[in-house]
Amino acid sequence: MRTYIYHLHLQFSKSLYLSLAYHMEICLRTTLTVQCVLAILLSLSGFRFVESLGINYGQVGNNLPPPDKVLVLLESLRVTKTRIYDTNPDILTAFAGSSIEIIVTVENDMLGTLMDQQQALQWVTSRIKPYVPATKITGIAVGNEVFTGDDMTLVDNLVPAMVSIQRALNQLGLQQYIQVSTPSSLAVLANSYPPSEGAFTPKLTTIMTQLLQFLSATKSPFWINAYPYFAYKDSPDKISIDYALFNPNSGMIDPRTNLHYDNMLYAQVDAVIFAMARLGYGGIEVRVSETGWPSKGDPNEVGATPQNAAIYNRNLLKRQLSGEGTPLRPKMRLEIYLFALFNEDMKPGPTSERNYGLYQPDGSMAYNVGLTALSTSTTTPSTSTSTPKSTPLSSITLTSMATKIERVADHHLRLVCWISVFLLAMSI
Repeated sequence: MRTYIYHLHLQFSKSLYLSLAYHMEICLRTTLTVQCVLAILLSLSGFRFVESLGINYGQVGNNLPPPDKVLVLLESLRVTKTRIYDTNPDILTAFAGSSIEIIVTVENDMLGTLMDQQQALQWVTSRIKPYVPATKITGIAVGNEVFTGDDMTLVDNLVPAMVSIQRALNQLGLQQYIQVSTPSSLAVLANSYPPSEGAFTPKLTTIMTQLLQFLSATKSPFWINAYPYFAYKDSPDKISIDYALFNPNSGMIDPRTNLHYDNMLYAQVDAVIFAMARLGYGGIEVRVSETGWPSKGDPNEVGATPQNAAIYNRNLLKRQLSGEGTPLRPKMRLEIYLFALFNEDMKPGPTSERNYGLYQPDGSMAYNVGLTALSTSTTTPSTSTSTPKSTPLSSITLTSMATKIERVADHHLRLVCWISVFLLAMSI
């Protein structure tokens, strides 16, 4: 009897072992199947993380929040890029350890000094090196709109200063982190319409060729400050407000390329690309270093209203979230820096110059563009009723987009779990 029971136990144990082994093999196969299904689902859905646009952080004001508070605001908005107009050590120190990339600026009056190689090396050593890589300095803007000023000495100093700064970066081993370029205004173009006829002002041909040669050699972008608002303000009877604001409109077709443009900003960018191509440098990337729309202006500043500012920036945000490019380069995402983060009360010039900000200095919204902060410690919800009812703010936000992505991912994971259970049930 004991022998019979022993053999029976042995047979049962063997059967149990084989059954467990079989089901373990099924589980492994199921796991591999689930992984394949997950990969297919994510691929078909186009699931990806969305890069945000950059925002210019100007400081020409006597009532702006300190840099650490600004960092909290930018992070709450999930903004990943910003540009400042100097090398403010307080900002560079405050942003250390954050994920926000920063473009710093060499002031125009420094260009003559930085032509000298030793001066440039000292400048990079003292203004840049102490903060990298803890602070993510990704670009140096050498001057700002130098070409459209009246100082030709400044124009002549620009490229030599850029070359000296680049050599200093190379000497210090920082060239892998930082690109060197210079923002220009659209006034560098003698012609921008239609885009295929884009061409630089003849008097700038020599210096512009030198700049493009430098950008091509260093694989740096051409930065352009492009404001459809200026074109609309100067010719409101000739330019469609919807075309300037990214609103639905019939747009225009370039007769030479047959490309369709439904907004002015993309037409302006492509005009720059064509202008560079005319000088033999059509392969350089163009990035928009500034664009925006004022929420307030003087009586002669047509279109400077909170409604138009909200529409322009909100529509621009939607385009950025979709990751699209211009008609000429549809597969290359156009990188854009919005102007500006704050209204700056000490900026000279017309009223509009002090009213490009998304936020008031106290952290409240100048108007609701759809950038919803996650933290209420820095910002105060807007109570403005000036946003047009015809363009709801619903889900056009960076934070809501991130939430949407998380929900899509969660949906996919739930679906995979159910598929896993189904496949396991079928295999048993």
